[in-house]
Amino acid sequence: MSGEVVMERGVYSVMQTPLDENDNIDQVIFKREIDWLIAGGVKGLVLAMVSEVMRFSSDERRFQWQLALKIINNRVPLIVSVGAESTAIAISLAKSAQADGASALMATPPAIFPATSSEIYSYYSAIIEAVKIPLIVQDASNYMGQPLDLELYGNLIEKYGTERVQFKPEAKPVRERAAALQKIANGQAKIFEGQSGIDLLDTHPLGLVGTMPGSEIPWAIIKLWDALEANNLELASSVHNLVSQLVAFQHNIDSYVAVEKYLLVKQGIFDSARQRGPVRTILSSEVKGEIDQVFEKLFKLINN
Repeated sequence: MSGEVVMERGVYSVMQTPLDENDNIDQVIFKREIDWLIAGGVKGLVLAMVSEVMRFSSDERRFQWQLALKIINNRVPLIVSVGAESTAIAISLAKSAQADGASALMATPPAIFPATSSEIYSYYSAIIEAVKIPLIVQDASNYMGQPLDLELYGNLIEKYGTERVQFKPEAKPVRERAAALQKIANGQAKIFEGQSGIDLLDTHPLGLVGTMPGSEIPWAIIKLWDALEANNLELASSVHNLVSQLVAFQHNIDSYVAVEKYLLVKQGIFDSARQRGPVRTILSSEVKGEIDQVFEKLFKLINN
């Protein structure tokens, strides 16, 4: 049955996937990550691109979200990415995720096989109509594919409403596109920031429902979100500055995974930063040292 956990406003961490020496999910470490994130105060958890879902088979993707749901045990909502290169695969994943208890779905458009705007509209419509839980439309064109047309957003909202279809716009310029989306939706669009927190200063005033950073520094992103909610712009700016410096080491999906897993190992949450290959980004000792310096400054700021 579909998930019944209430989705509150706030930080929804996109989880990293710990892998054992055989490149299978390390279930013990995965539980450690989930428990740590929930104890730290995240409002929900997400399995998406930086979780390496595109490196997993459909069966593995389902196994992972079933495992996550079992560990979470209704403590927070789970959002599951079902994006695929074909509508049929996306629908199959969506139906399975809903049946297993996901609270919401998220989907990137096909990227390997570029499609027209009308075809992408049909792709999203088919997913939405196959399930009853919300679908978050993810424009991840900073990393893959082309930016989605704003007209596409408007057509989806007009047909399905702002509860059934929600948004994670990541195409540049993010603030301007998010503002245009809110104008289309008469200020009622449900929008998640999706750039690891670096766009929160600009987009939080637009009425965001949440942010979806990685899982490596939840304590910092929660502090940033809470500062913005309290209109403490001085603190928010200080946290944002250091978060942005960390994100500067992450240029693509591969480097996001590398840096986030490195920091999870540093904090004792992961035992290994292993990724499924092929891998493009290998962090040098010099880069790790630079990351460490920024991390220590951020940790000190948050814990003062």
